[in-house]
Amino acid sequence: MDLGDVRMRMALTVAAVAVCIWMIHPLEKTINLGLDLKGGVHMVMRVRTDEAVKADVDLTRERMRATLVDKGITPGEAGSDGLTTIVFSGIDPARLDEARTLLRDQDPRYGVETRAPGTLRLTLRASDVSAVRDSAVRQALEKIDMRINKFGVAEPMIQRKGVGPSADQIIVEIPGVEDPQRVKDLIGSPAFLEWKLVKVPPGVMADQYRPPDNEQAVAAAFGGTLPQDVMVMPQDVNTEGRHFTLYWPVTRHSPITGNDLKNARRDNDRFGGPAVNFLLSADAGQRFQDLTRANQGQLLAIVLDGHILSAPRINAVIAERGIIEGGNFTVESAEDLALKLRSGALPAGLDILEERTVGASLGADSIHDGIAATIVGSIIVILFMLVYYQLAGVNAVVALVVNLLILLATMASLRSTLTLPGIAGMALTVGMAVDANVLVFERIREELRHGRTIKAAIHAGFDRAFATIIDSHVTTLIGGLALLGFGTGPVKGFAVTLIVGIIANLLTALFMSRALFDSLLTANPRMQRLSI
Repeated sequence: MDLGDVRMRMALTVAAVAVCIWMIHPLEKTINLGLDLKGGVHMVMRVRTDEAVKADVDLTRERMRATLVDKGITPGEAGSDGLTTIVFSGIDPARLDEARTLLRDQDPRYGVETRAPGTLRLTLRASDVSAVRDSAVRQALEKIDMRINKFGVAEPMIQRKGVGPSADQIIVEIPGVEDPQRVKDLIGSPAFLEWKLVKVPPGVMADQYRPPDNEQAVAAAFGGTLPQDVMVMPQDVNTEGRHFTLYWPVTRHSPITGNDLKNARRDNDRFGGPAVNFLLSADAGQRFQDLTRANQGQLLAIVLDGHILSAPRINAVIAERGIIEGGNFTVESAEDLALKLRSGALPAGLDILEERTVGASLGADSIHDGIAATIVGSIIVILFMLVYYQLAGVNAVVALVVNLLILLATMASLRSTLTLPGIAGMALTVGMAVDANVLVFERIREELRHGRTIKAAIHAGFDRAFATIIDSHVTTLIGGLALLGFGTGPVKGFAVTLIVGIIANLLTALFMSRALFDSLLTANPRMQRLSI
């Protein structure tokens, strides 16, 4: 046996142990704890994909209507018939074919039919409806991830539940959260921002208009029927301890939306109160400038998620920069709104199907019980190996300790999250580590009974147990990879620990344990009896 080779392997083993200890020190800062150990929030949410389909259809209808108007084909009415259908009626029959061609070319996703004279009915195809729903869930997943990561929490888990367009649920786990309600509000609201012109009733000056506190009065001010391009939106008002709702007539079309924002941050209004400062993109800034120049003296409503925050008077031309005020902001709510606007609006609302809050004390109990179980199990295993395999059992104990060090160091380097099932995976790793040593030790015993020398028995024991060890570990590894690929949350935590433990076990059982035996033989080449 080459002495230099043995020394090199032992030096590598010692160096690996030293690096592992360095990587995991201090343990409380290098290992991230999961929701079940640290406490936090677990939520399952459903994306309202119907809203995303409706928004897509409504936007398409307005674009198509604008296209027809640009070509001098003014429809009498533009409405919807069901979730996925657009109806244009009152079109000049002589230009019906021209209108059909225009609309079909503008958006090929819609099938166009003629159901009555002067009427076109457009229906979004089923495959494209599924595509819109799937896109809504993927966008919601992305926006939620951006909001939570900007919120500054550590190691959140955000993923889609299920596969395919019909999978409309999202799982969110956020460990270590002190204010679950704030996170819930941050995630749950779409934060869709719009600017809409207020359409005051005929004969009323904009600066003298006072919105009524019921919707019927809005229509009555317009002679009983709202104009086609006008809709009613509410504004929640809190003043002097009173809460009431006002209703404003505003344009259906939103010339500027939150999608046009380049940046948003918390600021102070002219009275020193919390507000949100925004910066528009260059193109939107030009549109905003044209809008405010053409509507001097008019009212411009700032709308968030279908509710008006305020409706200030346009007193000057506004370009790229502006401020959102009048929303009864606190410093925290202004900060959250700015964060939502920076990350972008959700494509649809969310319904919370399941919500669970894990307290930090419960997490501490889980850590204590899980670690205690692992330690007790390890002690029992260690005692068994020392009693049954005598001095060779020390080899197994050293390999077991190094195995756990490699496991923790790898998790720290990968920034993996340790969960309660992960601790169970560590306990299982202990059992598998000993199992590999048992296979080798029993093989060495068998070779010694057949009269082999100690050196030959050790080499034959490792060589002949190699295939069995590889076989058992690879089959378990395949199971771990399947759990990692298809599992969620805690199941993935178990899978990560199991996979890393299996790989670490192969290294310690086949490399380090053999190096220890070789070192023993090198130190005592005339050894007559092996304590095994």
